[in-house]
Amino acid sequence: MRAVLVEELTGPETVRLTDLPEPLGAHPRAVGERLLVEVHAVGLSFIDPLQTRGLYQNGVPVPYVAGSEVAGVVLEAPSGSRFATGDRVGGIVWHGGLAERTLALPEYTVKLPDSLTFEQGASLYMNYSTAWYAYHRAAAQPGEIVLVQGAAGGVGTAALDLADVFGVTAIAVVSSDEKAAVAKASGAHEVVRSDGPWLQDVKDLTGGRGVHVVIDPVGGDRFTDSLRSLRQGGRLVVVGFTGGSIPTVKVNRLLHRNLTVTGITMDNMETEYPGTLRTVSDAVEGLAAAGRISPRVGRVFPFDEAGAAMRSLEERAATGKVVVRVRD
Repeated sequence: MRAVLVEELTGPETVRLTDLPEPLGAHPRAVGERLLVEVHAVGLSFIDPLQTRGLYQNGVPVPYVAGSEVAGVVLEAPSGSRFATGDRVGGIVWHGGLAERTLALPEYTVKLPDSLTFEQGASLYMNYSTAWYAYHRAAAQPGEIVLVQGAAGGVGTAALDLADVFGVTAIAVVSSDEKAAVAKASGAHEVVRSDGPWLQDVKDLTGGRGVHVVIDPVGGDRFTDSLRSLRQGGRLVVVGFTGGSIPTVKVNRLLHRNLTVTGITMDNMETEYPGTLRTVSDAVEGLAAAGRISPRVGRVFPFDEAGAAMRSLEERAATGKVVVRVRD
């Protein structure tokens, strides 16, 4: 089968499309449950270029097949699982997705409705499970105001799309006119520009009080102003650090303004609170089946340009989900 191989940790430039044997056994994280998927499309995230440089916290040694999220058709399913041969599915695999066939994980896989293309299916689970869980952990309530950082990216557009599901008003933070248009099309009620006085703009939009919740996949030097944008009793959800650096918190800010900062990592929560993953996947699968969410696909790359697809993420040139089409 054809697959995109990473043989050295020097970045996306050195990945190559080659022929490899069919995958045997089960995914290393699937506890012996073999779920084999014929891959049609692969969704990329910041995990992918980070892993090619050996910088991802849960990276794997070389050589490995790249690709963190897939959509395709089940070829083999574990006995007694909720999946069957022929099911259209999408889910997180962390690595191994950029191949004609890959091993998936039942806990991180959802069924895809016929209304979604495989490109949309490859844009579904990682972004929407992350955004849905962020709203869930923030205990977002109908009528509240939510600020979404990095709002034109994969998680950001998913969070905007989910705003109406949770009954909140979403304010998007973006860095360009193009990204502002993407945010509006994804469901933002208001848009502010990170290259302008966005914090003051947020204050103006909220009558000086600030927002109830911030969903932040960016971090970096924007983090402190994200805290400042919260009203008394506000909540900030740490999703990631696409801004490039991990910020620190002066806890007196939390003390005096009754703020809450929480992180989200679903697989870690699953070890302490079994059922977390199923709760999230059921929610995402149900919303997709009901037609209540519409994953935003950004640029679609051909299979032999997977390296360029990963570079587009490093260069922050992407809007929506970056997808590699493996087969038509």
